[in-house]
Amino acid sequence: MPAPLIIAIDGPSGVGKTTTSRMVARELGIPHIDTGAMYRALAVAATREGIDTHDSAALEQLAHRVRIDFIAGEPPRVLLNDEDVTSLIRTPEMSMAASNVSAVPAVRRVLVRLQQDLGRRGGGVLEGRDIGTKVFPETPFKFFLTARPEVRAQRRHDELAAKGEEVDYDAILAATVARDDQDSNRADSPLRYDDSYTVVDTSDLDIPAVVNAIVNGVRART
Repeated sequence: MPAPLIIAIDGPSGVGKTTTSRMVARELGIPHIDTGAMYRALAVAATREGIDTHDSAALEQLAHRVRIDFIAGEPPRVLLNDEDVTSLIRTPEMSMAASNVSAVPAVRRVLVRLQQDLGRRGGGVLEGRDIGTKVFPETPFKFFLTARPEVRAQRRHDELAAKGEEVDYDAILAATVARDDQDSNRADSPLRYDDSYTVVDTSDLDIPAVVNAIVNGVRART
């Protein structure tokens, strides 16, 4: 039996990883596993329980207690203990909180095991910041998406504005740069890539073009 097809799509926030990964998975007929949503959901749980997102011991206990599930659909839904938190996890506040949570080694160990179990069971497209370096370093299908910070901040601004939220571009840009710095310089599983990755700059590409680049890259090697 052939090994499950695992595709790693890494990169900072705002490069279109979630939408791209979902479309790549659909095109190739394999599951989409949104690892970033796991950390965001845990950040929501921590905030609700008043747990400091730098409290390693409390966050590890929380990671063992909560249940995070995905429901396929358009769009896919993220459940936290059976509650739909899909919209709650995408705020700028939860983005930074998720960055704090994901920097805790004990939390990463718990969630990485879950991600590996899901991937090895049926393959999948996994997105995050360390999929190709830590979660599935053995996969030959690694893609790193990038884009200029100004472009990513504008995308986030437009996304939130479309939902009717009052947003400030400069604040979003500052948060984007701050998260990049935090994710790139954390001690455990920092955001980075090496020569085993194919880098795709999405600054001037639409989502279909990015999807085509990845799908064509995978098909050329399978």
